[in-house]
Amino acid sequence: MTPFIQTLKERCRVCYTCVRECPAKAIRIVDGQAEIMPERCICCGNCVRVCSQDAKQVVDTTGTVRALLDDDAPVAACVAPSFPAEFVGLDEGKLVAAVRALGFDYVHEVAFGADLVAAEYRRLLGSPNAGRHIATTCPAIASFVEKYHPDLVASLAPIVSPMVAIARVIRRTAPAGTRVVFIGPCIAKKHEADDALGGNDIDAVLTFAELRRMLDTDGICPAGLVPTPFDPPHGGLGAIFPVSRGLLQTADIPEDLLTGTVVAADGRSNFVEAIKEFADGDLDARLLEALACQGCIMGAGMSNAAPLFSRRAQVSRYVKAHLDGLDRDQWREDVERLAETDLTRRFSTDDQRIGDPSNDVLADIMERMGKFRPEDELNCGACGYETCHEHAVAIYKGLAESEMCLPYSIDELRRTVAELEVSNEQLASTQSALMQSEKLASMGQLAAGIAHEVNNPLGIVLMYAHLLLEDCAPDNPVRDDLQMIAEQANRCKKIVAGLLHFARQNKLVREPTDLAKLIDRGLAAIATPANVRVDIHHDVRDPQAEIDRDQILQVLTNLVTNAVDAMPEGGTLTLRTADTDDAVRLEVADTGSGIREEDRARIFDPFFTTKQIGRGTGLGLAVTYGIIKMHSGTITVESSADPGQGPTGTTFRVELPRRGSDQ
Repeated sequence: MTPFIQTLKERCRVCYTCVRECPAKAIRIVDGQAEIMPERCICCGNCVRVCSQDAKQVVDTTGTVRALLDDDAPVAACVAPSFPAEFVGLDEGKLVAAVRALGFDYVHEVAFGADLVAAEYRRLLGSPNAGRHIATTCPAIASFVEKYHPDLVASLAPIVSPMVAIARVIRRTAPAGTRVVFIGPCIAKKHEADDALGGNDIDAVLTFAELRRMLDTDGICPAGLVPTPFDPPHGGLGAIFPVSRGLLQTADIPEDLLTGTVVAADGRSNFVEAIKEFADGDLDARLLEALACQGCIMGAGMSNAAPLFSRRAQVSRYVKAHLDGLDRDQWREDVERLAETDLTRRFSTDDQRIGDPSNDVLADIMERMGKFRPEDELNCGACGYETCHEHAVAIYKGLAESEMCLPYSIDELRRTVAELEVSNEQLASTQSALMQSEKLASMGQLAAGIAHEVNNPLGIVLMYAHLLLEDCAPDNPVRDDLQMIAEQANRCKKIVAGLLHFARQNKLVREPTDLAKLIDRGLAAIATPANVRVDIHHDVRDPQAEIDRDQILQVLTNLVTNAVDAMPEGGTLTLRTADTDDAVRLEVADTGSGIREEDRARIFDPFFTTKQIGRGTGLGLAVTYGIIKMHSGTITVESSADPGQGPTGTTFRVELPRRGSDQ
């Protein structure tokens, strides 16, 4: 099918307004973009009218019309009676002159075609065996019935629209070969003219907006032209056709609220509901006049932004003045002369219905959108569908996506934000670990180089100091100096040994280990002062973990030693173990002086220490950090050094994965 309306994807903001306003649900969302399905579209133009981004583009037929005008064959323009609502304040004669200035040979009123059509409806309704009918003056309504109520095609009134009626009149009265161009407010007229069953009476269709563009392009200013009249035959009351219920008034068919013989419905929601009730039999009317818009004066091909009743007033004033100046005798003569014009029309089914899903499939779709209970269905309409149920059905039919649901998208966004926060925390932790590893690696290389260079001469100093001590008499005053040299050299040797251990890249030797027993055994080998009370609490359900026993013992030794050193006046040392399904935890807490806040960021740096000179090397926590990271674990610290804010003390928490990683 010819796509008369398309979406400009670069302008589409996916607000779903067009989905909401499309009565045929001919717009599907694919990869977050609105896409019009031409086989389902009835060309009502609601999507064009409501799109604030001008993302809906109507097929431009000005090129086709110019080609007709450039040809040798005469061209007739037939102007829809809604023109007073478009060209406000412009004399009809000047509008006709402007159309002629474009190159049209004839300019006719569609209002006369409306007069003929109204007479056909009057005869149809007056027939005793006419049955029930849906008026076909609006091509969008006829298309809607063909596509979505194919069982009602037989109920479509077999009468042409006023556009086709005047075109057939022109072909009877104008020279042979005359081309006919319709100018009006309706996009659906383009589709109607393209429909082979319509008889191919119209060669091209221009909207009022396209007519304005052509006039502007050619520099034609209607206000400055000498007025010329429409070509005969002239229209009568059919000029009121573009106003809602205009057909009924023109045909003198009353909408009797008591009998309900005739019912009129207009607008996106009303006509859909009216046709549905007509199909169900709830609307027992002989004639349903349905319009896709609130009258043709609100057609999507209009460029005037005036409100509904302002447009109605413009048309009403024009019709009143037009009828006052109408030669009624000539009008009746024209109607009688052209009454034999064939105004019949055929319609065909074009079933575009899609079956609904089963309850189980529908429930599955609803659950994917987070709607498990009736109260989860907010029916907010943000997706373009009035209810969550309709949205789920549209998803099944391939017309919608789950992401169109605003509450669902908000929940997904919240989950994404939460996941990003977790990822950000993991990234920050990994970055911190990487920085620490880089510092440890660089310091390790430096320490290894220094240790190897210093170790040999230091061993010589220590050896000669001991040799001299052996040869020195006990009462020799030099002996104390030699003793001091030996002690300090021995201390230096321990520092160098620590550097070598820090620099050594030990490989983990994981083996199943009972963490609780390992802690008990390791603590028994660590001497603690008498003024320090030791509390041990094992809260593990399963103490088994794959760890390197020796290295974890070194971690325990380092943490306990630091805790004891932080309590020179005595205190309580608490060790706790706990576990989860995937990890085991060790907690070492003291009631000592605590770590100052400004020092906490540096406690794992090599050679950083808060102990007095000669009492610490600053390598214990750095080594501890490295061992834990080699186990793919974590170590955190909480400390309070301000007695004014509560008890002081420090707690180190170590968490190790229960099973070793291959990495």
